[in-house]
Amino acid sequence: MQNILDAIESGTATTEDFASLELPESYRAAFVKKDEVDMFEGVASKDKDPRTSLHVDQVPLPELGPGEAFVAVMASAINYNTVWTSIFEPVSTFGFLERYGRSSELTKRHDLPYHVVGSDLSGVVLETGPGVTRWKPGDRVVAHCLSVELEGPDGHNDSMLDTEQRIWGFETNFGGLAEVAMVKANQLMPKPEHLTWEEAASPGLVNCTAYRQLVSTNGGNMKQGDNVLIWGASGGLGGFATQYALNGGATPVCVVSNEEKAAIARSMGAELIINRSEEDYRFWNDEGTEQDPREWKRFGARIRELTGGEDIDIVFEHPGRETFGASVYVTRKGGTITTCASTSGYMHEYDNRYLWMNLKRIISSHFANYRESWEANRLIAKGRIHPTLSRTYPLAEVGQAALDVHQNAHQGKVGVLCLAPEEGLGVLDHEMRAQHESAINRFRGV
Repeated sequence: MQNILDAIESGTATTEDFASLELPESYRAAFVKKDEVDMFEGVASKDKDPRTSLHVDQVPLPELGPGEAFVAVMASAINYNTVWTSIFEPVSTFGFLERYGRSSELTKRHDLPYHVVGSDLSGVVLETGPGVTRWKPGDRVVAHCLSVELEGPDGHNDSMLDTEQRIWGFETNFGGLAEVAMVKANQLMPKPEHLTWEEAASPGLVNCTAYRQLVSTNGGNMKQGDNVLIWGASGGLGGFATQYALNGGATPVCVVSNEEKAAIARSMGAELIINRSEEDYRFWNDEGTEQDPREWKRFGARIRELTGGEDIDIVFEHPGRETFGASVYVTRKGGTITTCASTSGYMHEYDNRYLWMNLKRIISSHFANYRESWEANRLIAKGRIHPTLSRTYPLAEVGQAALDVHQNAHQGKVGVLCLAPEEGLGVLDHEMRAQHESAINRFRGV
């Protein structure tokens, strides 16, 4: 891989130089093993340790197919889907790979006894397969994680509805937590050049997800003046949702778990903050079997106190089971609850009277289509929205990075250096960076 890194760091290598590079037969990657899917049997979810299940070693370079590209990965990042993969919850991802492998001769490449994970990257195109015309070797890129086939009609108004829609690096193999990744060329987007490799890699999945869930007509269709309740407002998803609310003229009501996270929300420009630890909301009883509507009402009263008597227009929901009943309750009549992820549990419970009789809507939202992803990345590139990177690990410590996210011991996003030898590399537009330095570093606490 050294010849590839040398070409990238030279700053003078041409398309022809990159096209002539000899690609390795194998590359270093983070992966889980199929024969270890039962390793955490009988262990509580919170006690499962990604450091024991995520391996970093050499894996063979796959065969490149039509419409695909190899990318030298300079940096990647951790998302909850990597945590889920590493603890084999709610199901083992090898089932995804097996089903994908049955689709065609080409997709059989993905059905392997190991799964290379990761749904973010920044890096440089090394090689493109037949039919790729937009991208060429040497292009500096980031990737969104939507993998689609689009052979049927279903996805042609919204590619997220394609019957063969998958999340790259989670439901497909050859993900971004590696020195080389294999992507479909229509996942690629230009790298924002005022950012380092690790900063540019970190928005990917969560930025695009937040854009669709809150801004897009496929999600919350947020407008100026909306009151937006944002759970985990300083987290990976919530940090972008807060920025989009402020950037779009809405008023975010930011729910955080401690004063440090409240300070981050305030530094983004949010003024209405609810520290749920200080106010000790207990939406469920100690056994987790029954919700307490009195706590929903107390929560709603606090929101009205902050907003001057107004209710919530849009709820940005992603914790799931723990918060969903409260989210439905506090939304205004005719308002919208947009939901994705469910990090605290998938089996949501709410009192349907507050939904049905008040004409509220629940809208499901899952990642983003290519157009939404492109628009979200464009806002990063223009300095309107900023990365939420807080800490970066080397690839060798990817298990610890995943553990941080699993235990919520992080702010914003946790990055991972892959080919990049150190942090701080990859910036081309230093003038633009200087204009946004404090916002770029906000989640790092510097």
